[in-house]
Amino acid sequence: MTAKEIQKRNQKAEQLKVLQSDDGQYFVESSEGKILYNVIISDAGDSCTCGDYARNVKKAPDFKCKHILAVYNAIPQKQVEGATFLERQAPKLDERWITKIEGKEFVKYPGLLDLGHQKGISSIEVEIVQMPTSDNGNFAVCRATVMSKLGETYSDIGDANPSNCSSKVSKHLLRMASTRAIARALRSYTNVGMTALEELADINEAINEGGNHEHPKAQSKPARKAAAKAPKKSAVADEKETQDAAQVAPAVENQPQEEPVTNVASKSPARAGMSEAQRRAIFNLSRRRGISVEEIECMVEESYGVTLDNLTSSDASAFIRQLQTAA
Repeated sequence: MTAKEIQKRNQKAEQLKVLQSDDGQYFVESSEGKILYNVIISDAGDSCTCGDYARNVKKAPDFKCKHILAVYNAIPQKQVEGATFLERQAPKLDERWITKIEGKEFVKYPGLLDLGHQKGISSIEVEIVQMPTSDNGNFAVCRATVMSKLGETYSDIGDANPSNCSSKVSKHLLRMASTRAIARALRSYTNVGMTALEELADINEAINEGGNHEHPKAQSKPARKAAAKAPKKSAVADEKETQDAAQVAPAVENQPQEEPVTNVASKSPARAGMSEAQRRAIFNLSRRRGISVEEIECMVEESYGVTLDNLTSSDASAFIRQLQTAA
C-alpha cells in the first residue's frame, strides 16, 4: 500500500463513528452510516468484520482497515461513545384486533394480516377452487397459500354460500371465501388458535361455538318490550276534547229513548249517565282552574244533588259549560 493510499484511508477513518460495547470491543459505523462493523482490539491482534480487512489480512497480518484505524484515532481523543443494544421486538398480536363475544375471544382479519407482516410475509396467493353457481347452490370455495420470508408455505380452504354468510355479504360469496381462506392460512402461519371473526356465519354461531362458555343472557331472558306511553296531550287537544264532551249531552238527549220492555208502565225516558269523555273534560277544566277534586264533588252536589259519578250526561254537559265560563 502506497503512502498516498494510507493517508487517504486515515482521512476516511477520522470521519467514522466509534461505539464501545465492552473492553476491547468496538463497533464502527460505515461511511454511509448503514452498517456497523465489529472491531476487536487486543494484545493477540486486531480484527474487523469488514470485507477490506478479510481480503488484505491474509497478505499482511498487521493490516489495519479504516475501521480499526478509526478506533485507534478515537481512543486518545476520547471520541468513543457507549453502545446501546436494542431489544429485538418479537412479533405480537395487537390486542385491538381481539374481540370478545359472550366470553369467547375472536381475532379479526386485519390483526392476522398485521401479525403475518410482523413475522415476514413473502407472498399470499389465492386459488379459486369452485365458482358459486346455481348448480352448486352458490357454493364458493377458495384455497389460500401464505409464504413466509424463509420460504415456508401455509395453505388452507375457505368457503362461502348464502347459508353461512350474513345477508350483507351474501352477494360477495367469492370474496368472502377468499377472505376466509386467507384468514385460516394466516392463523396457521402465525400460530393463532382463535377463530377469525370473518369465518363465522353470524354472531349466533360465535355464541354457540365451543359450548364451554356461558349461555347468552339474551336467550335466557327475552327482551322486555317497553310499554308504549300514551302521547301527552296538548292544551289544544284538551280544549277540543272538552268542547266535544260538552256537545255530547244534546246529541244524546235528541236521540229517541227506547222504552224499557220489562217496565211498560213507566213512561219516563231513561237518563244516560256521564260519559268518560265528559269525566275527562271536567277534570281537565278543574285542573286548569286550580279546583281540587273535593271542591268539584261539592260543586256537583250543591248544583245537582248527586255525586260526580251519578251525574247524567245532560247535567255533565251543563257542568262543563259552567266550568268553561268560570273565571
